[in-house]
Amino acid sequence: MTNDLRIGVVGAGLMGADHVARITNRISGAVVSAIVEPDSGRAAAAAQNAPGSQAFTSIEDALATDALDAVLIATPGKFHQPVLVPALEAGLPILCEKPLTPDSASAWEILQIEQKLDRPHIQVGFMRRFDAQYAALRQLIASGDEGELLMLRCAHRNPSVPDSYTQEMLITDSVVHEFDVVPWLAGSPVKTVEVKHPRRNSLSPEHLREPILVIMELENGVLVDVEMNVSVRFGYQVATEAVFEQGIARIGQPAGLQQWHDGRFSVGEHISFTTRFADAYDAQIQRWVNAVRAGTLVEGPTAWDGYLVALACEAGVRALDGGVQTVDAAARPAFYA
Repeated sequence: MTNDLRIGVVGAGLMGADHVARITNRISGAVVSAIVEPDSGRAAAAAQNAPGSQAFTSIEDALATDALDAVLIATPGKFHQPVLVPALEAGLPILCEKPLTPDSASAWEILQIEQKLDRPHIQVGFMRRFDAQYAALRQLIASGDEGELLMLRCAHRNPSVPDSYTQEMLITDSVVHEFDVVPWLAGSPVKTVEVKHPRRNSLSPEHLREPILVIMELENGVLVDVEMNVSVRFGYQVATEAVFEQGIARIGQPAGLQQWHDGRFSVGEHISFTTRFADAYDAQIQRWVNAVRAGTLVEGPTAWDGYLVALACEAGVRALDGGVQTVDAAARPAFYA
């Protein structure tokens, strides 16, 4: 492919608009050719960062006009399947923001449709795999230089969340990232999930019981704990500590300007995922564009990975009410080997 990849961005909310600006300003080899968004105000605002793009209210209309070579889905998860199906039927490469779909049953349906094609066409937007610190930790684990990996200790902290954030979203909107990146780091799927409830943060919204501690056992025996904390106030922090036979490794610590003043030491912290993972989002989109232009189509998590995460999320939601929950996956189709 010699010309720029024409990308249709579906959804022009916070994430979609961010991707439109990213593709236009920081990604090479691609342009935003179509914006699919039923809200005309959002579509017009996003179009300001996509010169020459066309606006559509449905993916079907965009496909009918041959306005795009690839699809980037940035709508809320409950609207993914109605976009994935026609895009797959049109044989287009797809980058779908997490989750693939809201549940494992609909994710399985997407797998069946995709397997009618010659190869995987869907990449799921778990951007942490493209973060330089996560990549370095995965390389260290794989190298065996510190011995076998024994445990992973993770923290996922938000300063606050909107009133629309529900108890289940602690799992489906937040820990969902750990359900993807932890097996990727450790090289083993999630076997069981358990949720423990410590003392409730009095600063949490009244309808939330948090923080929570999510405990995973991987099939290779590695134990993982995830502190999920959405009312911590000080900032946005995602950190991981790996415990090896011969040492410890840690990522996600604050970086940047350090100050000593008035008897205090301080270093700035992120307040949003949009800054903490800005470089990872850029790398994810660029590598996807490169893969599509090269004909390999996918450079990262596949729809199969999205299905496994959906199963883990369902186990996590069940675990909110107590007990150790098992993640039971079907056998992986050879199509995704």
